[in-house]
Amino acid sequence: RIIRYEEQPKQQLIARFDLSELQSEAILNLRLRHLAKLEEMQIKKEQSELDAERKRLQALLDSPAKFKKLLIEELEAIITEFGDERRSRIVSRVEAKALDEKALVSADPVTLVLSTKGWIRAAKGHEIDAKALSYKVGDEWLMSLQGRSNQDVIFFDTKGRFYQLPVHDLPSARGQGEPLTGRLTPPSGASFMGMMMLPESGFVLLASSGGYGFIAPVDTLISKNKSGKAVLTVGDDEKVLPPCVCTQIEHHYLAAVSTQGRLLVLAAEDLPEMTKGKGQKILALKSTKGSDDDQLLAIVALSEGQGLQMIAGKRQLTLKWAELQDYRGARATRGQLLPRGLQKVEAVTVI
Repeated sequence: RIIRYEEQPKQQLIARFDLSELQSEAILNLRLRHLAKLEEMQIKKEQSELDAERKRLQALLDSPAKFKKLLIEELEAIITEFGDERRSRIVSRVEAKALDEKALVSADPVTLVLSTKGWIRAAKGHEIDAKALSYKVGDEWLMSLQGRSNQDVIFFDTKGRFYQLPVHDLPSARGQGEPLTGRLTPPSGASFMGMMMLPESGFVLLASSGGYGFIAPVDTLISKNKSGKAVLTVGDDEKVLPPCVCTQIEHHYLAAVSTQGRLLVLAAEDLPEMTKGKGQKILALKSTKGSDDDQLLAIVALSEGQGLQMIAGKRQLTLKWAELQDYRGARATRGQLLPRGLQKVEAVTVI
């Protein structure tokens, strides 16, 4: 114990066993030689074992038959020890895809609010009085749109360009929002005039106040570029009318109303399907001497059996499907005049 654990074993041996310095030195030297002998024996034994292992491995490398036999023996031993029926199924998996960010966004109801100056914000819920919100000096409410937080919203400007932004990324309505120009880059002189939610499939009716338009697939309006996508061509004195979603073209109709109080109902198939451009003439417009030029005021899509509700000042006109047949006509015709006193139409709604 003294030799193994004490820091000064020589002095401890002298004190403990009353030994001389020579005796204690001899004991220590004897112990060290004995340990060295044991270490030498261990090294020689290990060397002998390694040499035998080297010869065995070299024999395996030199003989393919022995090597193959060893593989078989080891595999059989593994099967004996671990072999059992397969517990996991071997199935074919589809190729991995990048995770869609919108898949992680909850589908909460939101109300989007756009101001005349192009400021946007998103309020939680659909029971929002957007007109009562606070606006910057000189700015006011333009339009509201209900949707879900996991959707994309499409904005359009006065130049006929369309832009796309994710709803969940829009600023909260707790403040006054942010200008769309901070996220999008419209052309010089253009201003944002509306927004819409797109369905997953179908068509969108695009038209200008000049009376021209076309039907475009919904994916035509999708663009993730900050500068948007030029879709509808409009003249300098024309404006873009609010786009109208059309679920399908067959057995659907378009109702066009002019500022001079004329209504034309035509088949949706009469308009061409395009991806961009000016389109074809929908409604023939005529200038009246001493009056403002006639323009296309509104156009909506409807299916068989649906009717229209039009507001003209404090008056309201409801036309059922059967009554709309009196206004049926071919594309590029003027349509029929609405009843007297209801020709100054302000809004058109499908019922």
